[in-house]
Amino acid sequence: MDGKRWWFMVVVVAACWWNGVVGQAQAPAIWVMGDSLVDSGNNNFLNSVAKANYYPYGIDYYRGPSGRFTNSRTFSDLLGDWLGIAAPPPFSDPLSAGNRILGGLNYASAAGGIIDESGQYYGDRFSLNQQVVNFETTLSQLRNMMSPTNLTQLLSNSIVVMVFGSNDYINNYLMPNLYASSRNYNPQAFANLLLNHYARQLQALYSVGLRKFFLAGLGPLGCIPNQLATGQAPAGRCVDTVNQIIGPFNEGLRRLVGQFNDGSHPGAMFVYGNTYGVFGDILNNPARYGFTVRDRACCGLGRNQGQITCLPLLAPCFNRDQFVFWDAFHPTQAANAVLAQRAYSGSTTDAYPINVQQLAQLRL
Repeated sequence: MDGKRWWFMVVVVAACWWNGVVGQAQAPAIWVMGDSLVDSGNNNFLNSVAKANYYPYGIDYYRGPSGRFTNSRTFSDLLGDWLGIAAPPPFSDPLSAGNRILGGLNYASAAGGIIDESGQYYGDRFSLNQQVVNFETTLSQLRNMMSPTNLTQLLSNSIVVMVFGSNDYINNYLMPNLYASSRNYNPQAFANLLLNHYARQLQALYSVGLRKFFLAGLGPLGCIPNQLATGQAPAGRCVDTVNQIIGPFNEGLRRLVGQFNDGSHPGAMFVYGNTYGVFGDILNNPARYGFTVRDRACCGLGRNQGQITCLPLLAPCFNRDQFVFWDAFHPTQAANAVLAQRAYSGSTTDAYPINVQQLAQLRL
């Protein structure tokens, strides 16, 4: 570990201690929904091609390959650290029952999108719609375990982390040979389609008692190794057309947060996570965070190590903390740590209108 990376991790640990995070839960539970960026092993139990249950995934994780699409821990794992909450187990694991579900569950599924058809060629996956249905299954279990008053308190004080949208672009809109989306919708219309679906499911989650939501925006997808490998951008540059396509979604999600906070959802708070801005800062100023490689994957093959993603037993780079990207699509744990810290304690530029630390402290 180089000096800058060591110093950054010292600052993170010290900040955790100063904020009383270590050993002190700031919320009773964390419920995680999303895609492979936060999947903790749900796809291990599905008939899916999109799995990360093999080496070198998890090479730096204490449990080894767990189904997480990174070298160690995901954004939601690390955000849970800041909140003092252990990473919740995957919903699909048969052992996720009884007292194990009281601290929350992870419903995220690799290849899952906001709309059901996204990522369909990977096989089974939980879309946003299905993840909400799965949460309602958990809710039925909780009703049998807790009094109505205690359940209301649990739900209203829990943190809901939602990370959706990448597959609706990478494995739908940006694949015109397999999907008609880009022919049927311009970028603004497609973003509106996604946001309408998203809003309906947020309303469903609000209606059953959840009150504190963190909604992550899309990162700069035109900068991931998979997109750089297309050769559609000059060396050292991102694919600007892709970043422009996803712009309306991020702008719309931020507006949606404002609309949901305007009094139409009393007793609730919705937070927009500016993933695009934070990740852009990492890519524009890599040395500030201890990164030396920002344009290729640590594990992968082909141009930018992004044409073929991380294969079983493929040897990854050795200096993983210096890479922004782990594979063709996903960040390293080191990059996830920056994203989590900025979501937790960042300014209104990073998390709007408040950050996750402030969200946890709210008494709604």
